[in-house]
Amino acid sequence: MASIGVIDYGMGNLHSLGKSLERVAGSQRIEISYDPEKLLKCDRLVLPGVGGVLACMNELRRLELNDLVIEASRKVPMLGVCLGMQVMLDHSNENGGVDALGLFPGKVVRFPDPPADAVERLKVPHMGWNRVRQNRPHPVWNRVPDDSWFYFVHSYHAQPDRPEHVLGVTDYVTSFASAVARDNIVAFQFHPEKSQAAGLQLLANFAEWNGQA
Repeated sequence: MASIGVIDYGMGNLHSLGKSLERVAGSQRIEISYDPEKLLKCDRLVLPGVGGVLACMNELRRLELNDLVIEASRKVPMLGVCLGMQVMLDHSNENGGVDALGLFPGKVVRFPDPPADAVERLKVPHMGWNRVRQNRPHPVWNRVPDDSWFYFVHSYHAQPDRPEHVLGVTDYVTSFASAVARDNIVAFQFHPEKSQAAGLQLLANFAEWNGQA
């Protein structure tokens, strides 16, 4: 039986993400685990995450999951969610600066504070529903309308070095990359498991994706 592994390092919304995957994954088994041997046997992997990048990287290293993510990213379709997307870049400015997994060239930066004279004082963190403009075609966008609404909670956002890696863009204080993809990796800043029909469709598309754009 095919399986989707959800990497459990103690900092993800595992219950709701696992349940959402179970709803859309058909006959595939959902394996939530911190065991590298079990995870490496899965046909697809999901790297979730909430919280700060320093704690995330510390836990991934402590559990010897950072090397697993890097190794598996060369072999199977992989999905990053929220903080799981941010740690896929080279470096984050959060927590005084933290080197991350380096799966995408680029860095993660904090949203700029809105100007004092701004007509609309947008708050940081960016929390709530916002639209995602699809930057280019990709199998995970199948049956997901452009400019669909997704649920966000974050104070930092990705700045990929390579424009071709940007899969979706969202406006909040500035325009930022809310989805990235390359080869067999795709990642979202928003939470698909909290994003109703559009989010479930994205997860369903990932569950069917063979890792080719």
